Amino acid sequence: MADAKVIPFDDDRSRSGGTSRPARRRTGPGGPGGGDGSAAPVSALPGAQAPEPTVEAEQEELRPDAGGAEGSAGGGWERRIAGGLAFLRRRVTGDYDVDEFGYDKELTDQVLMSALRPLADKYFRVEVKGIENIPSDGGALIVANHSGTLPLDGLMLQVAVHDNHPAERHLRLLAADLVFHLPVVNELARKAGHTLACAEDAQRLLETGEIVGVMPEGFKGIGKPFGERYKLQRFGRGGFVSTALRAGAPIVPCSIVGAEEIYPMIGNAKTLARLLGFPYFPITPTFPWLGPLGALPLPTKWTIQFGEPIPTDGYPPEAAEDPMLMFNLTDQVREQIQHTLYKLLVQRRSVFF
Repeated sequence: MADAKVIPFDDDRSRSGGTSRPARRRTGPGGPGGGDGSAAPVSALPGAQAPEPTVEAEQEELRPDAGGAEGSAGGGWERRIAGGLAFLRRRVTGDYDVDEFGYDKELTDQVLMSALRPLADKYFRVEVKGIENIPSDGGALIVANHSGTLPLDGLMLQVAVHDNHPAERHLRLLAADLVFHLPVVNELARKAGHTLACAEDAQRLLETGEIVGVMPEGFKGIGKPFGERYKLQRFGRGGFVSTALRAGAPIVPCSIVGAEEIYPMIGNAKTLARLLGFPYFPITPTFPWLGPLGALPLPTKWTIQFGEPIPTDGYPPEAAEDPMLMFNLTDQVREQIQHTLYKLLVQRRSVFF
């Protein structure tokens, strides 16, 4: 493997006017000829050259069904252990790829998604509807409602898209500035494919064929009182519509039911929020009264429904600058999400079942 140069990734805003850069491979100090991070040589058949093991082949070892009929219980565990060790070797030596936004696909698939999946499947029991409305290839903008006091709905949406779409597509969420100012959370968000909620980043992702997710309510939606649950807040000035029009990407409305009740917000300590630099400081029936135990979300039953996509490729290029068109499309998306929320609320039997 040839050495590659790592391009520093420092400033979020500095990318807005630059050209698109290909994914880069991180390589450790051992290099291709060093002994610290190099793989053991593979013996070849007489007269044949042994191929070097690829990342894809090593990731295949992690699959429990790898090996077909020969995949016995013992062999399956051996393959998992071997795949796990190969994964750790790549992390230690830096032999993995990240894109220009810091997205680490291997870490997301093998670690982050695996950690979130039990929460989605077992705890919230997320039911997904309308997944066929997300295109199998090309860019698309998913617009969803935002709620729940803590932004767990965005993470569950990411798992829902990847695990239920036939093409296992990855959702690239647009996040607020606060996310990238928090220690640890900043790095994890970058690794998971999230990026700053600005038009330039969103457009570049859409134009490269990515699925992008945005929650236009922002903190107004996630921090609203429990008494206003499932009532959509203002969607801003329609910047997401302008971005979709410029990229010619369809808009997929998404309605999420169940997130509103995980942390019923009955109060807001505004003074404490200002001191901590937060947009709000929630008070719930369990937090802060029960301490860390009060931070445990309630096990509500979730439903995520994707609506029919709204095409934007039929509009002329100057349509992105038409305020009336942006207002109409924004209102259309908002009304479709709100109508679906009401319909799902009528259909559900219980908050928890």
